[in-house]
Amino acid sequence: MTTFDKREDSFENKFAHDEELRFKAEARRARLLGLWAAEKLGKTGADAEAYARAIVVADVAASGGDDVFRKIRADFDGAGVDQSDHRIRRTMEELMARAVAEIQAGL
Repeated sequence: MTTFDKREDSFENKFAHDEELRFKAEARRARLLGLWAAEKLGKTGADAEAYARAIVVADVAASGGDDVFRKIRADFDGAGVDQSDHRIRRTMEELMARAVAEIQAGL
């Protein structure tokens, strides 16, 4: 195996590792976001957990966060929850940073 082949394998392995971490972070962010939104919607216990799972499913179905944002926005509007688009997106960003930090810390 040449040095070039070793470098290529190293880059491929790093890419696969980074993609796995990104997927885990996005799933964790979706769960945390679902729990946050559930609290705003007045859901607790099993209802809050079920809502968080629904948010994770929405995120996995179409990555990028826009579907999750639209779902939460519609749910908030339907329940009369007063949260701005900016606040929802800001919370999404904050929870992504938290999810990444938790994964990096091995939590």
